[in-house]
Amino acid sequence: MTRSGEKIGWIGGWLGGFIWVAILAIIFLVQGELAKGILGLALTCAAVALILAAAPWKYPNTPYWKLMSPIYLVFFGSIAWAFWSFSDGGTEDIGLCWWNALYLLPTLIPLVTMGQRRWNDCNE
Repeated sequence: MTRSGEKIGWIGGWLGGFIWVAILAIIFLVQGELAKGILGLALTCAAVALILAAAPWKYPNTPYWKLMSPIYLVFFGSIAWAFWSFSDGGTEDIGLCWWNALYLLPTLIPLVTMGQRRWNDCNE
């Protein structure tokens, strides 16, 4: 069994979560904001590399939370990059307060719901 749907889901789902970083980086480059654009592209490249390197079918006995954690770090780094890119002095400049961080909690649901799963769990 190749489980190609699950592989497409892993790669496509994560890439879909990072497409906004690539788009913003390109916009910044077009606007002449080289530092912001290059850093955004670097984050995108790091994300793609981690998505492919931490694929669960490559490490079938490793719990998903261990494979997802480095990708989540780049994801939250991308959010910090976006804040830095759009604010000049702080979160208030872009209309945010610290309570808005609660909106990020749903992004952690996969760590809770499937964090202990392993790729080989379906084969047993």
